[in-house]
Amino acid sequence: MSKKRREIPVFELPIIETHCHLDYLKEVELSELLSKSLAHNIEKIMTISVSPKNLQTVIDIANSHENIFCTQGIHPHDANEWTDEVENTIRKNIDNEKVKAVGEIGLDFYYNKSEKQKQIDAFKKQLQIAIDFDKPVVIHSRDADDEMMEVLKEYAPKMKKKGVIHSFTSTKELALCALDLGFYLGFNGIITFKNAEDVRETLRVCPIDRILLETDAPFLTPVPYRGRENAPYYLPFIAEEVAKVKELKLEIVLKTCYQNSKDCLSL
Repeated sequence: MSKKRREIPVFELPIIETHCHLDYLKEVELSELLSKSLAHNIEKIMTISVSPKNLQTVIDIANSHENIFCTQGIHPHDANEWTDEVENTIRKNIDNEKVKAVGEIGLDFYYNKSEKQKQIDAFKKQLQIAIDFDKPVVIHSRDADDEMMEVLKEYAPKMKKKGVIHSFTSTKELALCALDLGFYLGFNGIITFKNAEDVRETLRVCPIDRILLETDAPFLTPVPYRGRENAPYYLPFIAEEVAKVKELKLEIVLKTCYQNSKDCLSL
């Protein structure tokens, strides 16, 4: 007989999902996911664009639901697809009231699905869009710490609104650099994984007023539901783990991270 999993907690205080990919979910219909998320007091959801193919998709989802918001941006995996036409599309869409940030943008030298220089060029151009339209950014960074710090140090002083390095798994050096420049760090189900002590160590040194909660659904489902498709309604487990790792009362984590989400992403 399989071990019964703990039920998902429901807290009185609301939670904002700052990073997921609703158009990637396969196991649950969107209407059911949203109903279950609201039942677990997930108040607002950010669904993130990653490629030219889903720039309009995330806007359509956000426009169809009052509590869903979105971004516009090209992920480093898809930087080879960056063109002037893509840039013009993002610039045209960025004024939509449901578009809260430029992202998911950044550098990924682990998979190297796009050429390194094309990743850097697309990243810089999208940071400039954020500057031009006074939007925060949602950043992806993996195995690119030196280049990431170099680019952020160049562009951050010109950004009125900074943003977040989401799903933070990089070095403490990058964490401290990003925090010093005014960015937030996003943490998700990874912090519940047994082998993620390095990420928990970064979480310990990150001030609570600079932390965003996210799932990155459908990926990185937290324990005890690891192995299933992720969804925003699993956020309570992440909030609990943040409280545990940082030795804070859960109420403080929920209240502070909620306000952080509003401050960082204008939600």
